[in-house]
Amino acid sequence: MPNPGLPNAAWGPGHARPLTSFDEEDSLFRATVRSFARKEMAPRVRAMDEASRFEPALLRQCFELGIMGIEIPEEYGGPGGTLTQSLIAIEELAAVDPSAAVIVDVQNTLVNNAILRWATPDQKRRWLPRLAADTVGAYALSEAGAGSDAFALATRATEAGEGFLLNGRKLWITNAHEAGIFLVFANVNPDAGYKGITCFVLERGQPGFTVGRKEDKLGIRASSTCELMLDQAAVPTSSILGEIGKGYKIAIETLNEGRIGIGAQMTGLAAGALEHAVTYSKQRKQFGKTISEFQAVQLDLARMATDLETARLLVYNAARLRQSGQPFLKEAAMAKYWASQVAETVASRAVEIFGGAGFTRDYPVEKLYRDAKIGRIYEGTSNMQLLTIARQILA
Repeated sequence: MPNPGLPNAAWGPGHARPLTSFDEEDSLFRATVRSFARKEMAPRVRAMDEASRFEPALLRQCFELGIMGIEIPEEYGGPGGTLTQSLIAIEELAAVDPSAAVIVDVQNTLVNNAILRWATPDQKRRWLPRLAADTVGAYALSEAGAGSDAFALATRATEAGEGFLLNGRKLWITNAHEAGIFLVFANVNPDAGYKGITCFVLERGQPGFTVGRKEDKLGIRASSTCELMLDQAAVPTSSILGEIGKGYKIAIETLNEGRIGIGAQMTGLAAGALEHAVTYSKQRKQFGKTISEFQAVQLDLARMATDLETARLLVYNAARLRQSGQPFLKEAAMAKYWASQVAETVASRAVEIFGGAGFTRDYPVEKLYRDAKIGRIYEGTSNMQLLTIARQILA
C-alpha cells in the first residue's frame, strides 16, 4: 500500500475534476469555495468527525466567505447570489466534508429561503442580516410521529395574550446545537388538520425553549442533530412567518427546493469519493502494475463517473427550472432520489477500490460511505421521492 503521507493529507480530493459551471461568475465562485474546502476544511475533517463537532472557527470562515447567506440580497448584508451558487457551494463542500455541506444547505435552501419568501419587510430586516453575518439557522419540522408524514405534528400553539404558547418536542433538527434562529412548525388548530400548521420563528435562549442532546450518528457526525423541547414557550404574533395556518405551504415549498440542495450534497459526496478512488488506483500496485491498469477497475471507475454525471445534470436542471419560474417538483424529487442512490453506490465502490485500506478510518472513503446513507433518508426518503415522481407523471 503506498504511503499517502499523513492521514489527514489524504482527506482533500485531488485536482482532476473540472470546474463545471454555467458562466464565468459561477466558475470563479466554485473555485473560491473549492479552495476553502480543500485548504481550510480538509485537514480538520477527520478530527471533527471523531469529535462530532464542527469547528467554530471554520463556521466563522463560512460566514466571512459569504456562503451562509448566498441568496440574501445586498441590502440585508448578503451577496445577492443565486440558487445555482448555493448548490455549487454545497457540492464543493460535500466533496471534502458532507457535514459542512448540510450545514450550509439547511441555512440557505431552507431557513434563508423561507424567510426571503414569506417574511414581512420588518421581519427580513430583523433576521436576514444576522443570518448573513454570524447566526446559524435551523428548520424544526420533524417529530417522533411526524417523519415522512410530515404534517402529523403533535407540537401545539395556543393563543395567549398577544401571541402563542408552544408546547411539544422536535427531533432530528439539523444545526440545532449551533443555531440562534429556529423555524418551528406547530399546529394552532388541530381540528383543521394540516391547515392549522403555522411557522414560528424562535430565538435561542427564549424562556420555555431548550435545545436538547445531540444525536450520536452513523455519518455526517460533525453536523449537529438535536431535539428541541418547547414548554410554554411564548412567541409574539410578530414572530409568525407568513400567515397563521399557512405553515404547511411554507414547509412544502421550502422542502421542494431543499431536496435539490440534498441532491447537490450527494453529488459532491460522490465526486469526492470518485476522485479519491481515481487517485488511489493510480498509486496502488498489484502484480507489478497499478490497479488502474486493470480493466475491471477501469470499468468500475467508468460506471461511477457516468452515474455521477447523471446526478449532477439532474440537480442543475432542477435548479434551472426553479430559477426560471417553471414547475420543478418532479425534477427536484428525481435529483434527490438519484443523487442519493449514486452517492451510496459510488462511495461503496470507492471503498472496494481501496481494498482493506478503504475499510480503515485513515482514509476518507470510509467516512464518505457512512455519510452517504443519510441521503436516502432525510428531507424525504427515497420511497417518498419515487411516489412524488409517480404522481407527477401519472397526473
